[in-house]
Amino acid sequence: MKLLHFADAHIDMANYGRHDPETGLPMRVLDFLKSLDTIVDTAISEKVDMVIFAGDAYKDRSPAPTFQREWGRRIMRLSQAKIPTLLLIGNHDISPSIGRAHALQEFKTLQVPFVQVLDKPCLLKPKDLWDLPLQVIAMPWITRSGLMAATGETDSTEAYSRIEGNIGNLIEGWLDEADPSLPIILTAHASIEGAKFGGERLVMLGNDLVLSGSLVKNPKLSYVAMGHIHKPQDVNEGFQPPVIYPGSIERVDFGEAKEDRFFIVAEVEKGKDTQVEWRQLTGVRKFIDRRTVLRSGENVNEFLKDVLPSPKEMSEAIVRLSVEYPREWDTLIDETDLRKYTEGAFEFHLVKRPQSEARVRIAEGQVVSSLSPLDLLAQYFDASKAKDTDELQKLAQEIISEDPLED
Repeated sequence: MKLLHFADAHIDMANYGRHDPETGLPMRVLDFLKSLDTIVDTAISEKVDMVIFAGDAYKDRSPAPTFQREWGRRIMRLSQAKIPTLLLIGNHDISPSIGRAHALQEFKTLQVPFVQVLDKPCLLKPKDLWDLPLQVIAMPWITRSGLMAATGETDSTEAYSRIEGNIGNLIEGWLDEADPSLPIILTAHASIEGAKFGGERLVMLGNDLVLSGSLVKNPKLSYVAMGHIHKPQDVNEGFQPPVIYPGSIERVDFGEAKEDRFFIVAEVEKGKDTQVEWRQLTGVRKFIDRRTVLRSGENVNEFLKDVLPSPKEMSEAIVRLSVEYPREWDTLIDETDLRKYTEGAFEFHLVKRPQSEARVRIAEGQVVSSLSPLDLLAQYFDASKAKDTDELQKLAQEIISEDPLED
């Protein structure tokens, strides 16, 4: 069985850039659709046996009709090519209100050929999968709050532990029920204990249900197709089964600036190790994130330009420059000049972070009224570590010593 696995499409992310004059769509949406086209083209040209989308088609639960149309066009191409396609529901696809339709409901309502929407935990056998010699355990996004409301639980800590235990028992029961002679795929939109978010932040037990590592690494499974975490990774690297987050299909924000984007093509055969091929999505728009601290008030803009990449490297990239500096140097930063330097970028963000000096505190036990103005000034100069303060102190002595009645 040749499977194509991708996740976290978020095709309506339009938080940067401008609109395309020909289509009227945001340019960033076209970036996501370009990656989606590559995935669909690969599935059709290589005649894969199944496509598994592991959740989060959009950025929110109420996508605009235009974005639904663009997603639908791509999924219908898979349907027309008679490629079995599973669409798992992610946290961005469901409504928080009970009874409201999720974002992929139309494919289920219209019973689109060769497309199946997985919006409930289930075990799918060959008869449910167009008679493919395969079994799939599906675990769409499950909210703890929704389960607590449904079960009447009030103690969150105890309830979460029991819910996670129940999900583990459910999956274990399906593994026992499944035909051992056929491959078993687990697809889930969830976090896994020990997985990493972007920025190397370890997934810990928190607000979302977290699947245990031992559960998803069960040797009865042939492949685990995950969605939800945008950092590409194999949580069971070097071992079987592969437990894979392919990541989002385009960079969503600056937290993903250094990560490449992928989808997966896997060869699954019972009794043999699953072979996984990471397919890199090329042409993904670059995010460039630079940070610096101003230490001198001289040639400020030239210094900031040196921090940025060359204009050629910034071409069509989304660029952010974050600058920390003393508040009084604010006027030294020529934003117009920086924007001219970065005009070839797709979008440029200048994040200014002026810093205020901490107030100087007198030593413990001292009283302000017991110190002369010159003493207080001397303490300020010492705390500020300014240079050449002797002349300033001498000038202050002259000013303070002047007789205001003389003139």
